[in-house]
Amino acid sequence: MIEQGLSTSILGRARDKGLISFEAVNIRDYSCDEKHHKVDDYTYGGGAGMLMQAQPIYDCYKAVSEKISTDGGKKARLIYVTPQGYTFNQEMARDFASESDLIFLCGHYEGVDERVLEEIVTDYVSIGDYVLTGGELPAMVMIDAIARLVPGVLNNDESAMTESFHNHLLEYPQYSRPEEWMGKKVPPILLSGDHKKVDEWRLEKSIERTRERRPDLYEKWLSENPPKPEKKKRRKRKTAAAEESEQSGIQVNPEDNT
Repeated sequence: MIEQGLSTSILGRARDKGLISFEAVNIRDYSCDEKHHKVDDYTYGGGAGMLMQAQPIYDCYKAVSEKISTDGGKKARLIYVTPQGYTFNQEMARDFASESDLIFLCGHYEGVDERVLEEIVTDYVSIGDYVLTGGELPAMVMIDAIARLVPGVLNNDESAMTESFHNHLLEYPQYSRPEEWMGKKVPPILLSGDHKKVDEWRLEKSIERTRERRPDLYEKWLSENPPKPEKKKRRKRKTAAAEESEQSGIQVNPEDNT
């Protein structure tokens, strides 16, 4: 499921170029049950559903870790995909993209034995406050978001720096040909050729859109970009001649020495 989903389009081409690589490992291959390759069992204390066992997961983790070569003997971060984790965001994606290797543990059934989580997990991450049948889809979502930040994966690296969530702002509205569609015209500023004014317009629209649709992000942006206090205009000091002229109703140029 994961290999098929990540082997097409942008990520597939990046994999073919050797920019990224990924491997899906079946935990059943490390089952203690040689006959049925079982990796789950009933939970202690009762309750519905089955729980993934600690030993097969740990053995699988050890095998994968031994295959990964990291600088300075640093262990690869292991991300447990769970609705109990911190909610995934673009900042996390950038952080994970800086790593040489990542391991994703995808839960199933009622979850995973707590003891193995305590032993191997470095990051608990969720993609939202809802429950899915397994961790494969969330892992693919995160891998996609992380991989596209690897240099060279996107044809235009600048696009990763101008999209939604960069600097806590949503992306500005965009337009393509034709100039008019169903009575709606492209904003004239985008046709002006003035790149400075276009950039100013895009920033303004990003701020407006973020304030309307994601006030939580807008508050973050505002805290990092507080409005600059307006400079008070300094009143020019008048010369004695100018003050006398005002009182007498005669206009005098203070620079006129004649």
